[in-house]
Amino acid sequence: MSRGTIPNVLSIAGSDPSGGAGIQADLKAFSALGAYGMAALTALTAQNTCGVTGVHPVPPDFLRAQIDAVFDDIDVAAVKIGMVGSAASVATVADCLAQWRPPLVVLDPVMVSKSGHRLIDDDAVAALRDRLLPQASLVTPNLPEAAVLLGDEAPVETREAMPEVAARLARLGAGAVLLKGGHLDAGESPDLLLAGGRQSWIEGERVRTTSNHGTGCTLSSAIAALGPQCPDIETAVRRAKEYLLGALAAADRLAVGHGHGPVHHFHALWGGPD
Repeated sequence: MSRGTIPNVLSIAGSDPSGGAGIQADLKAFSALGAYGMAALTALTAQNTCGVTGVHPVPPDFLRAQIDAVFDDIDVAAVKIGMVGSAASVATVADCLAQWRPPLVVLDPVMVSKSGHRLIDDDAVAALRDRLLPQASLVTPNLPEAAVLLGDEAPVETREAMPEVAARLARLGAGAVLLKGGHLDAGESPDLLLAGGRQSWIEGERVRTTSNHGTGCTLSSAIAALGPQCPDIETAVRRAKEYLLGALAAADRLAVGHGHGPVHHFHALWGGPD
């Protein structure tokens, strides 16, 4: 991609009709950060800010048709992968990545919704670990997701334990690991980036709000949008986290639903009260 060109970024993920997570959140983040957004749907969900009431998977053959249609015509600068769902769909996405070889792949291993609804089965977890992780430029699990990927009984609960978890995740084959510390019981929300054998803490104050639906989707899609525009992955991650913290801080300007509301993806563009 030539310098100054608007990057085309593809989200491969599920749909959230309430607009706070999934491809809807991804497309908003892409747009807010100067990327042209595209989407291949892995599943339709029935959900809102209070929970998920249904999931309808897209057949793997049609998932592949969507992805192939995009790559066959468009120069894709980055891919973000979110909720995939089934082992068959994971295999389909993995086969497409192997064929088309996009320059940047950000994998957000979505497994459980904010309301606690399981979004991926055990076979799909194994396929994701074995087929998708080795093709990811960056994987972005939170602490519970990291525990599932590693087969641990429970997630770690301290900042001091995060480096070893990140190192074990890196040994699964991803190019880089962003281990998110949002589940820690602390006043801060530190994330740990392991890239090129170097560990970097991505610090951030914890934003106290119940409007945190789609935070993982938003962060990973922000990294995918910024990656082609930044000199290295660490710069992209730092800028993406700054964007997410701003979106969380401004979330209460929105009035969406009665549960976990969405973050404000366009907080820097729509204006608002001083």
